[in-house]
Amino acid sequence: MDLPALDLQDYQYQLPADRIAQYPLPQRDQSKLLVYSAGQIKHHQFVDLGNFLPAKTTLVFNNTKVIPARLFFTKDTGALIEIFLLSPERPKDIQLAMQVPGATCWSCMIGNQKRWKQGQVLTLTLPYQHQELKLNAVQTGPHEVEFNWSPAELSFTEILEEAGKIPLPPYMKRSSEVLDSDRYQTVYSEIQGAVAAPTAGLHFTNALLESLRLQGVTKEYLTLHVGAGTFQPIKTSQVTNHPMHGEQVLISRSNLIALINTSSRVAVGTTSLRTLESLYWYGVKLLNGLSDVFFIDKLLPYQSFAKTPSYEEALTAVLSVMEQRNQQVIQGFTEIFIFPPYKIKSVQGLITNFHLPGSTLMLLVAALVGKDWQNI
Repeated sequence: MDLPALDLQDYQYQLPADRIAQYPLPQRDQSKLLVYSAGQIKHHQFVDLGNFLPAKTTLVFNNTKVIPARLFFTKDTGALIEIFLLSPERPKDIQLAMQVPGATCWSCMIGNQKRWKQGQVLTLTLPYQHQELKLNAVQTGPHEVEFNWSPAELSFTEILEEAGKIPLPPYMKRSSEVLDSDRYQTVYSEIQGAVAAPTAGLHFTNALLESLRLQGVTKEYLTLHVGAGTFQPIKTSQVTNHPMHGEQVLISRSNLIALINTSSRVAVGTTSLRTLESLYWYGVKLLNGLSDVFFIDKLLPYQSFAKTPSYEEALTAVLSVMEQRNQQVIQGFTEIFIFPPYKIKSVQGLITNFHLPGSTLMLLVAALVGKDWQNI
């Protein structure tokens, strides 16, 4: 496997802090829209999006929903311990972990960890419907926390709704507020499990979605539960050594049929694009007689394969496996790392926000548009 020697300095740019909005506009679709096509750049508003999409475009959305993943506990000494939920350990499946009553275990980032000894119980007590809600946390490993609570019949979702806070990106230099519970979710968010929003979709309104439907644009909703790794800066001297954390994806049989039969696919957000590309490589694995486990290693796309199918052929292979297993939804994990000179297989367009210099998302955009990312 011959990987390119990428110089991260080639993907840096000056980003003044005052260019990062700390609060959203009152109306989501009034945000600015930069349109790049065939080397040309034009400036519009997001509400104008339909003017730039062919009538039979299929927009692919990520319908994950951000959970209130930040928990704050205060020790008797006054020390503040922050627990940031990353991914569930017991049970592993995010949907199950959100619905379990009584207790669960998660992999976490822990702020002020040196003040919290393993085995020491932290307790958060809150009023809840004329009674007390108690949430206990015990650190059972360097990055593992077990939670239990009362009333025990409550699900972990209900606990987080009362005790957790929405985790804003680190480049937003403010604490989360009440408004973020609504505005840091897309209007079509549905499946709980993300610890960060798929932010490109934040600009859509129900009115805009309806106008696109009337225009003949169709919509498909996939799920990739965005992890905190999306914000992790690249620190390794060799870019390809950067750790890409696995994220859970969920794709339905109807998704696959629609994606195979459409003439134009446009991804809403880098997470949707990563899901679509991961689907392709799962199909490549199947057609080459490799493991039928839906797991995409970060560097799998840079290996050589005897069969390199079209996008439609790869998805047809995935659909065939689902039909053999009588599955309506397929679940997988992806670590896919997209960087130049990777060639995007799945889409004719991408709707995305601007990205931090030297980030994995910046590399993905560079792979899609080439050196014009600098002009954009």
